Amino acid sequence: MNISPVLLLRALLLALLVAIAAPAVAQVSDPTPLRFRDDAEEARFHRLTAELRCVMCQNQSLADSNAQIAHDLRREVLDLMRQGKDDAQVKQFLVDRYGEFVLYKPEMAPGTYVLWFGPLLLLLAGGVWVGRIVAKRAKHPAPATDDDNQEW
Repeated sequence: MNISPVLLLRALLLALLVAIAAPAVAQVSDPTPLRFRDDAEEARFHRLTAELRCVMCQNQSLADSNAQIAHDLRREVLDLMRQGKDDAQVKQFLVDRYGEFVLYKPEMAPGTYVLWFGPLLLLLAGGVWVGRIVAKRAKHPAPATDDDNQEW
């Protein structure tokens, strides 16, 4: 079995990259679980963290994320709740710190129109673009060749 030097070098570089990146990907687990005073506090906490987005994971709620910052933010949310802040004040605290992105359902405001209407505008622009391509090809059909008239 003869392995080319280029292939061997690529394999070594890949192994080196994996070894370097592994500590960056590793997550530190939360050493102490959160303790709730009663069932009502726990239910409110879970409802609130389900409405907030993890600022690192971007596609997970604060309740679902296992990132270290999510653990820290869950503790922060619980601390704010225990300080007597209502849900709107807790959300506003996180919005002030991380921006509207932290909310799964941002408020409808001029600053968030892109979040609400951006996907629809992109879909419409793509439809117009495809429609123009189809219309252009319909006006100028491809020239017929002798191969098109042959039967297989």
